Amino acid sequence: MQRQQALDFVRTYVKNEALVRHMLSVEAVMRTYAEALSEDIDLWGLTGLLHDFDWEIHPTAEEHPLAGLPILREAGVPEDVIEAIGAHSDHTGIPRESRLAKALFACDEVTGLITAVALVRPSRSLYDLQASSVRKKWKDKSFAAGADRDLIAQGAQEFGLDLWQHVDFSIMAMRKIAKELDLEGNLSPNAAQG
Repeated sequence: MQRQQALDFVRTYVKNEALVRHMLSVEAVMRTYAEALSEDIDLWGLTGLLHDFDWEIHPTAEEHPLAGLPILREAGVPEDVIEAIGAHSDHTGIPRESRLAKALFACDEVTGLITAVALVRPSRSLYDLQASSVRKKWKDKSFAAGADRDLIAQGAQEFGLDLWQHVDFSIMAMRKIAKELDLEGNLSPNAAQG
């Protein structure tokens, strides 16, 4: 499945633009990690882009993502991508054995927290966001309560990363597509620091 086909596939199932932007965020971070680790950039990107495609049709933990896996198989998605998507939630019982599965788990929750922090900044931008700002919000459990800090920390650990280096890397990856994520805010790309 090529990227445009995958994006069309996602848009067939997902109408909520915030959810599409979340999947684009995860895709961006996955692609950037793949490049840094000499992995298959397109395969890793595809995994990030597709991982929550079924959330609107299967919005419960009992269904998502397991009920979506047959749909992915029918669409011809590679089995290693399907396995990683199935393993990106602990409740599925599918172990995260591959580097791809560990990467997806690490990148999923952290992008949501980064987005939430960017949106409450005066700039509403990724371009001036630093990991230190995310760290300050990390301590406030009422802020972005849906972004499970324990899962974020677990994901970084399973992927063999320092948590705050992972946050910083993820911010940098998301900056590459800030316009697509509607996270340029009132800054230009030249404002990017770090």
